[in-house]
Amino acid sequence: KMKKLSDKGLNTLLWAIAICITIALVIYQRSTGPTYPLGGEILIEGELINFELIRTFGGDRDALVRLNVPNNDINGTITLKRYKSYDDWSSEEMFRDGNELVGVIPNQPMAGKVEYFITLKKNNTEYELTVDPVVIRFKGEVPRSILIPHIFFMFMSLLFSLRVGLEVFFRKKDTKYFTGVVLFTLFLGGLLMGPLVQKYAFDAYWTGWPFGHDLTDNKTLIVFIFWVIAWFVLRKKPKNILWPMIAVIAMLIVYAIPHSVLGSEIDHTKQQTEKIK
Repeated sequence: KMKKLSDKGLNTLLWAIAICITIALVIYQRSTGPTYPLGGEILIEGELINFELIRTFGGDRDALVRLNVPNNDINGTITLKRYKSYDDWSSEEMFRDGNELVGVIPNQPMAGKVEYFITLKKNNTEYELTVDPVVIRFKGEVPRSILIPHIFFMFMSLLFSLRVGLEVFFRKKDTKYFTGVVLFTLFLGGLLMGPLVQKYAFDAYWTGWPFGHDLTDNKTLIVFIFWVIAWFVLRKKPKNILWPMIAVIAMLIVYAIPHSVLGSEIDHTKQQTEKIK
């Protein structure tokens, strides 16, 4: 009885650790990617202004950059051009909406990007919020009925992969069942729902190898292959620990890469397209 109780307690502990690591990895990946808002602060004549500059936008409307600037003596200008283009920079005055200064970025086609920077001005002195331009990527609206299952299954595949690693490391037991769950959820979230999300967001089901260099698609495919190998190995050798650990390490490497790095984008220097409006 003591042994069973100990196993049960250890099992609970391993699940708790797996859940904590999963949440930490998801937060890390989302908060370090190129689509996460760029935050900062700037001091204007003793007045501290905190800001967040958006770097992704979904839908068919213009994107609005909002800054909380209650002081009416401070004005703003947004300067922008399409990313990867030969466009000239264009500037527009930001308009005031209550305590906020609002800059407008014209809507772009799916995967189109715009680089912009914002300049605040008070008493003829200008203050640039960032040293380098901020890049925002536009995408289509993804239905929640597709996005939520995609996120859920990807979350579960990470959780169970960590559980495989902890099982191998602490108990060295048969991990075939957990590996099968990882394979199933990764297939649903990454290879089934993922392309649907990609289609709605960027009008393409797959932009990884061999059709493109989208890192999100490529890393999903690579890690899936590792788990397929691990599952087949475990079918013949249930006590094998090498391939499950290799698959876990591959999954951890994938989640250590910020989300949306080397994602879909339009290169206007290679296309004959109209300038930003």
